[in-house]
Amino acid sequence: MNHPYVRKWIRRYIEEDLGRGDITTEILNLNKSVKAVILAKENGVLAGLPFVREIFSILGNVSIRELKKEGETFSRGEILLELKGSAKSILTGERLSLNILQSLSGIATLTREFCNVLKGTRIKILDTRKTTPGYRYFEKYAVRVGGGLNHRYALYDMILIKDNHKKAAGGLEKILRNIEKGISPSYKVEVEVESLEELETVLKYDRVDMVLLDNFSPEEVKTAVEIIKGKVLVEVSGNINLNNLRDYTVEGVDFISSGSIIYGASWIDLSLKIL
Repeated sequence: MNHPYVRKWIRRYIEEDLGRGDITTEILNLNKSVKAVILAKENGVLAGLPFVREIFSILGNVSIRELKKEGETFSRGEILLELKGSAKSILTGERLSLNILQSLSGIATLTREFCNVLKGTRIKILDTRKTTPGYRYFEKYAVRVGGGLNHRYALYDMILIKDNHKKAAGGLEKILRNIEKGISPSYKVEVEVESLEELETVLKYDRVDMVLLDNFSPEEVKTAVEIIKGKVLVEVSGNINLNNLRDYTVEGVDFISSGSIIYGASWIDLSLKIL
């Protein structure tokens, strides 16, 4: 956990919601201590507790007792955590805390469903860069809580050649020749292939670490891994969801990536109640 980075963003989120001040709590002059709970209104996997702790650390004068652990499943009606302290701080941080817990628990819950389908295989589920601007760190964190792995965090992490790179740079082979010549070995290189012919071309170059089989059918994936024969890591992507995920559990595939575990996740319904 990158604490300074998290604290910076949490402060921004508080400033966005608080602005010049919470005029409702100020008018009510709520200078007293209260007890509150956050409870589940549906089943899910809990994610976001470190960020809730950070919110109330910044707002001040609130203690938290966690009744469920990060990454633990919960059922409708269960109390997830108890808050005790300043009524003003609890009410000011209520919406932001729920927004983070609901959204991240939704991602963790959906990711866990993907991982459950892949149980018994060596295949790992990966996320993508299809994330909410300013919220990527948190969303990718939730994927890990759910049991998935993060693909590259941002553009600086690794080299990933996709279809538009090929068009803009004058073709796949030209790109691969340039990579062979001058790219630092500290960078991993992955190439998206859209056909078996492109795959054959990529496998001629030793500098490639991973291939991304994009929009391949399960049968085409089977053919591709037979051609690859373990020379490089294999990622499969493109319109893969819970309904067809099992079809892609092909021997020889290392990763299945899906942006939908983030952008397709529904918020888990949670509620904060002052007792």
